[in-house]
Amino acid sequence: MTSSELQPRQDGDAALRLLRDGSLELEGRLVDASNTTLRGFLTLDGVTARCVYKPVRGERPLWDFPDGTLAGREVSAYVVSRATGWDLVPPTVLRDGPFGPGSCQLWIDEPADAEPLVGFVPAAALPPRWFPIAAARDDDGTPYALAHADDPRLARLAVLDAVINNADRKGGHVLVGPDDRIYGVDHGVSFHVEEKLRTVLWGWAGRPLPTDAVEMLDALAGQLAGAVGAELADHLTLAELAELAARVDRLRHTGCFPQPSQDWPAVPWPPM
Repeated sequence: MTSSELQPRQDGDAALRLLRDGSLELEGRLVDASNTTLRGFLTLDGVTARCVYKPVRGERPLWDFPDGTLAGREVSAYVVSRATGWDLVPPTVLRDGPFGPGSCQLWIDEPADAEPLVGFVPAAALPPRWFPIAAARDDDGTPYALAHADDPRLARLAVLDAVINNADRKGGHVLVGPDDRIYGVDHGVSFHVEEKLRTVLWGWAGRPLPTDAVEMLDALAGQLAGAVGAELADHLTLAELAELAARVDRLRHTGCFPQPSQDWPAVPWPPM
């Protein structure tokens, strides 16, 4: 069985077992990543799937996040995503590997014919039902817009980002899987106690949350006070857990998508 056949949603338990217990053979490094990011193969009981392995020792020190915590934040994003029932983050675990402990996440193969949901488009030809987020120009001065689709799948991802306080939702971190579901990846700079939401998905800013998001937040609040909170405590501090619960409560109280902050850049760089 290949990674394209092992689907995160349908085979979630099998994927987690493979990620935790499978033998890991490295294939190569993803050179565009700012931290050491390695692609490899996991094999267990005749099942093989691709994965992304990010060793803790390869994490680049950041001024605003404690050293050695990014892998745990990647796992925490999966735990919260799983708790929402939306399954927006591929199965992710913390495990030992060839370069020591790190996060290990199921690889998502994007079909070659997948329609892009985020990107730069000519400003004069914005697709229908797309939100312009920022203005840009190419080397010839032609105006473009950073934009994204008005897609309910992306709206769910925007809610998840607000919950986990994602400081780096680039367009390239949004993947369309072979099952026509979308997935968000690269959540190492999430769950900070200070507001740091930076994203390309601002199209719904200030608008009312969808009904399913309100229902999800109500359920998530209870889970954070129970088993999900206990699981997250292995990776996050008490202060980070408290602020996570507070963000959920604020979203429930306002009932709206958050607005961009005026105190820091609201869009990550580079945006894609």
